[in-house]
Amino acid sequence: MSDLIIGPDGLARCPWGLSTPDYVAYHDTEWGRRLEGDDALFERLTLEAFQSGLSWITILRKRPAFREAFAGFSIEKVAAFGESDATRLMADAGIVRNRAKIDAALHNARVALDLPDGLSALLWSYAPPPRERRPAAPADVPATTPESVAMAKGLRKAGFKFFGPTTAYALMQATGMVDDHLDGCHVQR
Repeated sequence: MSDLIIGPDGLARCPWGLSTPDYVAYHDTEWGRRLEGDDALFERLTLEAFQSGLSWITILRKRPAFREAFAGFSIEKVAAFGESDATRLMADAGIVRNRAKIDAALHNARVALDLPDGLSALLWSYAPPPRERRPAAPADVPATTPESVAMAKGLRKAGFKFFGPTTAYALMQATGMVDDHLDGCHVQR
């Protein structure tokens, strides 16, 4: 348990999970918990893509503004966004204003809307079988896996943009497809 950090509440957490109050809540209540539903997974897919090149805390703190700007991440609503919406998003200081990422989010909503079995089914089809043990240390947590590489390839083949193997693995971690809470962490799935 040497890599775990004991919080003021006496609970053992993954080292990053105690670094800011925002991370405590995210670590304890969301990260690594099973998430399903097309719109919920579209939100995570979009936010993970926006995080690329930035710290997750930046995205986490901007998430309320992202939710407002992207119509609660309703796939149907975002798929209907046009050029005026892209311009509006580029002017929104509450979100990350990157035109390539904004265009990818709008494009990805249109792709997700046309998936025959939905986004949730597609993403979860790449989830690996559960591991027997959690990682012992942060060094044991990979940046990519064969499953995340396959997910990224599968999504690109389906038409998604701005989504590579590292982003795919981060999505898998965040949505409970893999359990990368360290061994001994108080969070149970």
